[in-house]
Amino acid sequence: MARPARLPQTTGLRALTLAAAVAALGVAPARAEDAGFFDPILNFFNPNREAEKTPAIDAVPYTVDIEVVSGDTAIRDAIKEASNLESLKARPPSGAAGLVRRVMGDRERIIAALYANGYYGGTMEITVSGNRLDTANIFDIVEASRARGPVPVKIVVDPGPLFTFGTVQILDAATRRPLADAPTQRALRMETGQPARADAIVAAETSLSNHWRQMGYPFAKVADKQVVADHASHRLNVTLLVSTGRAATFGDFTVVGAGFLTPGFIEDRIEIRPGEPFSPERLAALRRRLTKIEAIGSVRIREADQLKPNGELPITIEVAPRDPRYIGFSAKYSNTDGSSLTGFWGHRNLFGGGETLRLDASVSWFGQKSDAVPDADPFGYRLAASFTKPGIITAQDDLLAEVAVLREVTNAYVREGFTAVTGIRRRFSEQFSAQVGLDFENSTVQDADSKGDYFIFGVPVNFNFDNTDSPLDASRGIRAAATIEPFAYLGESGAGPVMAKGSLSAYHAFDDEKRYIIAGRVAAGGYIGADLYDVPAQRRFYVGGGGSLRGYDYQSVSPRNAYGVIIGGLSFFEASAEFRVRVTDTIGIVPFFDMGSAFATEYPDFSGMKYSAGIGLRYYTAIGPLRLDLAIPLNPGPDDGSYGVYVSLGQAF
Repeated sequence: MARPARLPQTTGLRALTLAAAVAALGVAPARAEDAGFFDPILNFFNPNREAEKTPAIDAVPYTVDIEVVSGDTAIRDAIKEASNLESLKARPPSGAAGLVRRVMGDRERIIAALYANGYYGGTMEITVSGNRLDTANIFDIVEASRARGPVPVKIVVDPGPLFTFGTVQILDAATRRPLADAPTQRALRMETGQPARADAIVAAETSLSNHWRQMGYPFAKVADKQVVADHASHRLNVTLLVSTGRAATFGDFTVVGAGFLTPGFIEDRIEIRPGEPFSPERLAALRRRLTKIEAIGSVRIREADQLKPNGELPITIEVAPRDPRYIGFSAKYSNTDGSSLTGFWGHRNLFGGGETLRLDASVSWFGQKSDAVPDADPFGYRLAASFTKPGIITAQDDLLAEVAVLREVTNAYVREGFTAVTGIRRRFSEQFSAQVGLDFENSTVQDADSKGDYFIFGVPVNFNFDNTDSPLDASRGIRAAATIEPFAYLGESGAGPVMAKGSLSAYHAFDDEKRYIIAGRVAAGGYIGADLYDVPAQRRFYVGGGGSLRGYDYQSVSPRNAYGVIIGGLSFFEASAEFRVRVTDTIGIVPFFDMGSAFATEYPDFSGMKYSAGIGLRYYTAIGPLRLDLAIPLNPGPDDGSYGVYVSLGQAF
């Protein structure tokens, strides 16, 4: 329907019979003559605001007065927030036609705001310099008015009564019979008696399509809808006609763009076989798995436009490579843990089979004298190489290896030596994996009691579960990790000791925008079958610092000898809680509480527990939040500091 050249002064929203309602919601006109008032383009949910970054030529200044004669605070605010006249008044439009066009746009936006909040029977009057918009010489009136000063624009809105949902039906588009497996009105946010918000109807179309896609109908859609406002009862009756299409099974998978990988690399990782029931969740899981492969830069999964005669749906997977080589650096600062600077180089597809190689070189500065070795040089270093080979046995098995030469300075010991860890990790599901490997170390360690050479050989077994939504800034889900490592040789302990440790983190967002998140973490571990002094100092447990108990010096909440020097423990316990609040899209604050200690016993006895609290600042970037934490000890001892400051990338846990 063509837009009228002039708009009436009083726009009757009664009966939701405007063509705007038909276009936006499919509301059936109660009177045929009402449908001819206007045909506004409603884009309330994704508005394209006027972009006036430079002053307009022949600008027409104006004033705007928006009067809402009834309704609660929420609808009053929604009406005023919808007004471009209000938000753009500092940037006047060009000429009389520009002002009239902006006024007409406001009418459409306010109608959309009313519908979005469940008001379908209101009235609206708009005047420009005291005249209706459909006045024949409205442009001349604007020109005359601007000569006297800013042109006055007044909008008077009566939202009318709040409509609630009445009858809501989900029908088969072909038979017009109820669909037995349809979502409930509550699931669709369209319960009878609840406010009839237009956004709920719009969202219901997507929800219904997704609902039947999850049930194996890839082409399910809302074919039509009928939305009728009953002005006698102030009810909105909604009928959604769903075309489910035919149930499908997966067909053949075609891979495109994988020439940078060895033949069959992608195909071996497609765990979906032709003939299995169609599932969008399985496609999403496949895409997530493929995007975790470092050599792959992007993954696009396309479903065919139609089913084959046998009901199979062909799938095309399009992949593109990432740049194979990369370099970078990272830095960390803490007044309790010391500081470090790291540079690295990596290759994401070393031999064409998704192999990764990364070389790291870091220097560190402990920042204070080591209690165990007071005359030790505070500078340390670490040169490391790590390698991963995907699909070492099957597509679910990866080879991981890392070797390092290092010098490490801490309060409890100084270590120089060589370490090597290798293992095979099997992925059992998208969330769960396990790894078995070998752990070697040959090093010279000086602690408070002695200096000696140590050889260590263990067989670590790791278990990991992670269903969170982000590795650096999780807002939902849990992470669990556990390690059991029997030792064939452990320094003075020889063979036999077993180390076991585990951690559990949980995250919960209270709102859809993820602005309020509570996060918690607990961790514990211990050695079985070993005496404290038989375990090398570098393999004992320590608590304190930014990675465990903020506010306390690194390793300081750990057992000490008779001279007060830190010696570490056979067990430990840690717990943390954070409330993560986003103040803006890029700035957040995080109050937190930590507790923990290491113990000389095989199992945590919870004696001498220390506590801290603090506040953190987060700056959210595309790669994760930049973290600045300030922590204060709550029950410090005579050897503890008064505060701790920590700067790093990513959340604390």
